[in-house]
Amino acid sequence: MAVVEKESVVGSHQTNHNSGVIHSGIYYKPGSLKAKLCVEGADALLRFCEEYAIPYDLCGKVIVATDESELPQLDELFRRGKGNGLTGLQMLTAEGIRELEPHASGIRGIRVPSTGIVNYGKVAEKYAELIVARGGALCLSHAVTGLKRSGGNTIVETTQGAIEASLVINCAGLQSDHVSRMAKVDLDLMIVPFRGEYYELTPDKSHFVRGLLYPVPDPQFPFLGVHFTRRIEGGVEAGPNAVLAFKREGYSKSSFDLKDVLEYATFPGFWKMAAKHWQMSVGEYHRSWSKAAFVRALQRLMPELTSDDLVPGGSGIRAQALSVDGRLIDDFHFAYTPGMVHVCNVPSPAATASLAIGKYIVDTVVNRVEASWLH
Repeated sequence: MAVVEKESVVGSHQTNHNSGVIHSGIYYKPGSLKAKLCVEGADALLRFCEEYAIPYDLCGKVIVATDESELPQLDELFRRGKGNGLTGLQMLTAEGIRELEPHASGIRGIRVPSTGIVNYGKVAEKYAELIVARGGALCLSHAVTGLKRSGGNTIVETTQGAIEASLVINCAGLQSDHVSRMAKVDLDLMIVPFRGEYYELTPDKSHFVRGLLYPVPDPQFPFLGVHFTRRIEGGVEAGPNAVLAFKREGYSKSSFDLKDVLEYATFPGFWKMAAKHWQMSVGEYHRSWSKAAFVRALQRLMPELTSDDLVPGGSGIRAQALSVDGRLIDDFHFAYTPGMVHVCNVPSPAATASLAIGKYIVDTVVNRVEASWLH
């Protein structure tokens, strides 16, 4: 077994640039693959962290409705949480919100005690350590340049030479569609990068947030809105927004790659998405360039927050699959070619669900000898 990684360390991109949240599964439609793997994955992740002494904190989350128009969606989230088997969910009044988060403001809310935080970089390092300890190879600085079938096996061509394997699992994240197309997968989707930018609460205001504080998300989008997240290492992040990135691995506002931009600008689904969601995009870009606008968005949850309470934080890139008809694909999506599994769309809660995703691939692919595409 070998893990082929184009960077010099594991987890350089989405894994080490996310918010560190252990998601509960409250957001996802019951019966969806995302819901199933999130709930199973969160349980498996907690057991993994216990076994290998990786620090985590089940600090809980409060989802807050600040306007009457958000109440139907809040009720829907509560139903989804119950449908996904979450325990301890509690509907909150305005007073109940303030008991849990004294600096928050809302008219109703939901307490989600099973949400937590962890450092996914540490989790990924432990995954890599265990792979090597069990006889696997960790091939760092091996960028994949091609995939070819030969005699029932797959030749993985890399910048450091070729590797032959009987089964290849493509988990390339931001590059997953590129790698899939090397295997001639007929994809009707493209990975479009969305950058999420964060601020951090100043140390003297980190007590403003006891756990995680989230708004009611807009059901039209796969993003959760700007929120407050405690970090396992200390401190509180505020954000993110969600702006189209002009480079797949572009973590700063100035990042630009002409090839990446031309690729999605010539994809039919991109312009259909842009026509449908341009107003949302304008608002997200405004918050990207205007701290005052970002602060106003956060003040919906925490009115006493001021611009002086925030300092610039980090950013991350979400690998979001976009369909040819302009839909932002919400559920996990897998594709299969002879001898290969392509993990084409696994956005958040992919880190939470990582162990369950691995088990899903093994249970539904590797162990099914009757799956004709493996032969």
